[in-house]
Amino acid sequence: MNIKAWLNAARLRTLPLSVSGIIVGSGLAAVLDKWDGLIFSLAMFTTIGFQVVSNFANDLGDSQKGTDNEHRVGPKRTIQAGLISQKAMKRGIFLTALLSAAAAISLIAISAKNLTSQSMFVYLVLAGLCILAAITYTVGKNAYGYRGLGDVMVFIFFGLVSVLGVFQLYGLSFEWLALFPAITIGLWSTAVLNLNNLRDIENDRKSKKNTLVVQLGFKKGKFYHAFLIIAGALFWWTTVYFLVTLTQNIFLFLALLPSVFLFVHLKKVFLTTVPASLDPELKKVALLTFFSSVIFALILNY
Repeated sequence: MNIKAWLNAARLRTLPLSVSGIIVGSGLAAVLDKWDGLIFSLAMFTTIGFQVVSNFANDLGDSQKGTDNEHRVGPKRTIQAGLISQKAMKRGIFLTALLSAAAAISLIAISAKNLTSQSMFVYLVLAGLCILAAITYTVGKNAYGYRGLGDVMVFIFFGLVSVLGVFQLYGLSFEWLALFPAITIGLWSTAVLNLNNLRDIENDRKSKKNTLVVQLGFKKGKFYHAFLIIAGALFWWTTVYFLVTLTQNIFLFLALLPSVFLFVHLKKVFLTTVPASLDPELKKVALLTFFSSVIFALILNY
């Protein structure tokens, strides 16, 4: 087995963004004296599993539909490069989905003491939907990523489900203040997807992958991107302001620093005329979101 090829297919650079919501939700729970290291570890493992399933499925789905071709911008996919066969990737998706499901069930079982029977059922359904959404983004005749619905799904699962879901696994009820950072993580995660789609707009259009950017066009896609970044920042700043007021922890303002660089990024986006040159910006937004989450959680519990 080609370990390096499978690590490439897992796209490790996408993992920090995927766990940002778990870090924020757990940080909020910890400051309310509800920290549980086992719940946190299992939530991280489950989320990473879902992300790897998605990455494997994207490799398979885009190769099946011919979107991964010589015109594709960005790192070459493993099936496209001939490093992994479609048959082997299907087995990889099945195995990873199985491991992710096992992790999710373990997480729910460990958290059972904090949940009602109805809540446990909801979490089991959510776990199934996460795996289904990860696979059907590009795989299948009705892949929603090819119909411009990827943005909505990323916002829901990376933001709302990730932050609010893990927050309540610790035995906490819904809090409006937790909704604000959930919206932020959702918007900034969607911004990463939007950048990916801006970068690939020309090839996606030719391949009939009708992402939201393909539907909007490159120029309007930039303005949509600005909305995602700015709206996310406003919700983030509001969250930090209220928590500083509540906790009197002025060091929490340091969690705002990464978001400042998002505006430098926005300037770069608006000055860009060649879609392919946006590729380095994906990593910037993903890492700035991740560092915002880490700084937020650590200082909140300092």
